[in-house]
Amino acid sequence: MQTNQQFDLAFNLLQNTGTNLFLTGKAGTGKTTFLKRLKEVSPKRMIVVAPTGVAAINAGGVTIHSFFQLPFGPYIPSSPEYRGGKTDFKNQFRKDKINIIRSMDLLVIDEVSMVRADLLDAISDVLRRYKDHSKPFGGVQLLLIGDLQQLAPVAKDDEWNLLKEHYPSTFFFDSKALSESNYFCIELTHVYRQSDTNFINLLNNIRENRFDDETLQQLNQRYIPNFRPDEQSGYITLTTHNYQAQQINNRKLAELPGQPYAFSAEINNDFPEYSYPTDDKLILKCGAQVMFVKNDSSSEKRYYNGKIGKIVFINSNKITVVDREGNEIVVEKETWNNVKYTIDPETQEITETISGTFSQYPLKTAWAITIHKSQGLTFEHAIIDASAAFSHGQVYVALSRCKTLEGLVLSSQITRNAMINDYRIQEFTSSVDSRQPREEQMQAAQQLYFTELICELFDFNNLQQRIQYAAFVVYGNLQKLYPELSVQYSNTRDAFRSTVTDVGERFIQQLKRLIAGNTNYLKDETIQERVRKGVAYFLEQIDRLCSPLQDASDVEIDNKETRKTVKNALDKWNEDLRIKLSTLQGCQEGFTISSYLSAKAKASIEQPSAPTARKRSEKSSEPAKLEISTDIKHPELYANLKHWRYEVATEKGLPTYTILQQKALIGVANTLPVSGRDLLKIPGIGKKIVENYGAKLLEIVDEYRKGQ
Repeated sequence: MQTNQQFDLAFNLLQNTGTNLFLTGKAGTGKTTFLKRLKEVSPKRMIVVAPTGVAAINAGGVTIHSFFQLPFGPYIPSSPEYRGGKTDFKNQFRKDKINIIRSMDLLVIDEVSMVRADLLDAISDVLRRYKDHSKPFGGVQLLLIGDLQQLAPVAKDDEWNLLKEHYPSTFFFDSKALSESNYFCIELTHVYRQSDTNFINLLNNIRENRFDDETLQQLNQRYIPNFRPDEQSGYITLTTHNYQAQQINNRKLAELPGQPYAFSAEINNDFPEYSYPTDDKLILKCGAQVMFVKNDSSSEKRYYNGKIGKIVFINSNKITVVDREGNEIVVEKETWNNVKYTIDPETQEITETISGTFSQYPLKTAWAITIHKSQGLTFEHAIIDASAAFSHGQVYVALSRCKTLEGLVLSSQITRNAMINDYRIQEFTSSVDSRQPREEQMQAAQQLYFTELICELFDFNNLQQRIQYAAFVVYGNLQKLYPELSVQYSNTRDAFRSTVTDVGERFIQQLKRLIAGNTNYLKDETIQERVRKGVAYFLEQIDRLCSPLQDASDVEIDNKETRKTVKNALDKWNEDLRIKLSTLQGCQEGFTISSYLSAKAKASIEQPSAPTARKRSEKSSEPAKLEISTDIKHPELYANLKHWRYEVATEKGLPTYTILQQKALIGVANTLPVSGRDLLKIPGIGKKIVENYGAKLLEIVDEYRKGQ
C-alpha cells in the first residue's frame, strides 16, 4: 500500500491516542484504502458502519440503523425513546450486542458526509447508555471518513421542520455530541485517481467553491452535443436521477439483437434487499455494455469495481467480457458477505461473522448509472448529464469519477446554477486546517491518553459508589433479618474506602508525577515497577475485603420485591468488581495501552450469572448439564460429527462454531445420546440446537451404534 505523511499521521493518532478523527480528502485520495489497512493492523476493537447498505457492504461493515437498531425518521434530542422513556426501545438490544458495544474501542463511520447530525447524536446516546454515561459517544473513539464536497445528507421538508429548532444544519459536524468532543481533522491530499495536473486543479476549484469563468469555460469545452460514442470505447452516462439511468439501460438493452439471458442471484440467510450490490435477477445480452461491481477476488485481479467492458459471449452457463484494452475476461460469480459483529466465545474478541451472502455475476448493465451510485467508482470514459443537479456535491462527485478531462464528455453545459454549494460546508471546511494535529499536539494527545488509561486502572471511585449503595440497600431491607450481614457490609464499605479507594487516589497522583514531563514514559521502568507493585497490592486488598462479603451474601429472602431490590444492587457491585479485577490481572506484568484495552474489553463482556438454588428448582423440568471429559471416547463418531458440522457451515457460509460448539461436539461423541432430552444435558446444546439439528445428530449417533 502506498503511504504518505497524512496516512502515517492518521494511523499514529488512531493507534496511540483516544482522540476522535475526521479523515477527509478529495475523491481518489485513498480513504477506502486507509480503512482497509486500519482493519488489518489495528489492535483496537473496532466496528465499521455506514449510512447506506451499499456503502456498508463496500466498507466491510454494517449500516448505522441496523447496528444501533435506530428507528428511521428524525431524532429529536429530548425525545423519550432515546432518553429511556420508551421501554421497548431501551430493551431491544440482545446481550451479545450489548457486549460488543461495551467492549468497543473504535467506531468507524464511513461516508460520513451522508450522515445527518441527528443520527450522530442518536449513536452517541446509545453508546452512552452502555459505555461511559458522562462522555459523548460513551467515550468511544470515532473515526469519521468522508468528503464533505461529495453527497450530502437527505432531510425531507417535514423532517427539517422538526430538526431546525435543534440544529443549524443537517451536516454531521453540527451534531451536539460531536461539538462536545475533542477531534482532529486530517486531509489526504495525494490524488491517486487522477494524474493530470490541469484536471486536478479544475476539480479543486469546484470542490473549494472557486468555479470562476475560466474554470467553467475549460469544463464546458468538454460539452459535445448529441455525442454518440463508439460502442468499443466504453462510455458510461452519469445521471442525477435513477429513472433516467434505468430508461437508458433498458432502451439500449432492448435495441440489441439476440436472446436475453436471466441470471438469478443465490441469496442465503440475512442479506437485505437494500444492500444488493447488483440485480438479484440480472438480465443481459451479447453486446451489452456492463460494469463490474466488485474487485476481482482471484489472484489475477482482472477487473475492479467500476471497470467497463462489453459482453462478447453469453449463454446460460458462461459470460465472457472484453475490456477496452481487448482483454477477454471469463466472468465467474462472486459472493458478497453481509457482516454481523459477534463476540468469539473462546477469544472474547469482536469478530466479523457472515450473517448472509449474495452470489451473482459481478456485473450491471452500464450505459448509464446515477451519480449517487457512482460514488467511490472510477471511470476511464463518462458522459455526464448534470443539468438537473439537485443537491450539494453532485457535480463534483460526477466529474471526479473520471481519470482524465479527455475521458469526460458533457451532454449539457455546466452552469453556475448546477454548482449547488452550502455555506455551512464552506465554513466548516475552512476550519479543517486549524484542526490538523501538530507534532506537539500529537505528543500531548498520546501522553494524555496513556495517563488517562493508567489512572483509570487505579481509579476505584465507581466501585466505592457501588458498595456504598449495596450497603445502604442491605441495611434498609435486611437489617432485621440479617443484622450481622448489614454490619459486615458497612465495615467492608469503610475499609474499602481507606485501604483501596483512598490509596488508589494517592497512587494515581504518584503516577501522574512520574509521567508528567517524562518523554520516555512509555518505556520508563520506574513507572512499570510501580504499576506491578500497585496491581499486586490492590488485588490482595480487594480479595481480602470482598471475598468474605460475597460468600456471606448468599442468603434466603422470601419477599419477592425485597429479593429483587437486593439482588439488583449486589449484581451491579459484583459485575463492576469482576471487571476491575480482570483489568488489574491483565496488567500484572506491567502496563501498555494494548494490554490494558484488551483486558478491559474482554472484562466488559457480561458473563452469564450462575443460577441460584431458587432458579434451579424453578427450572427443574430442564435436565441438568453433564460434566463432559475433553478426552474423545469415540474418535470415529467424533470425526463423522465434525465432517457433518463442516458441511452445514460451508453450505450456510457460516463459521463452524455457530453450528455446534466444540464442547458440544465432544459431548455428543462421548455420551452417545438417544433422545432430545439426552442432547439437552450436553453443555453447549440448548433447545434451539435440538430444534434445528437434533434429529440429524441422533441419526449420526444411531448409525455409529449400529456399526459397532
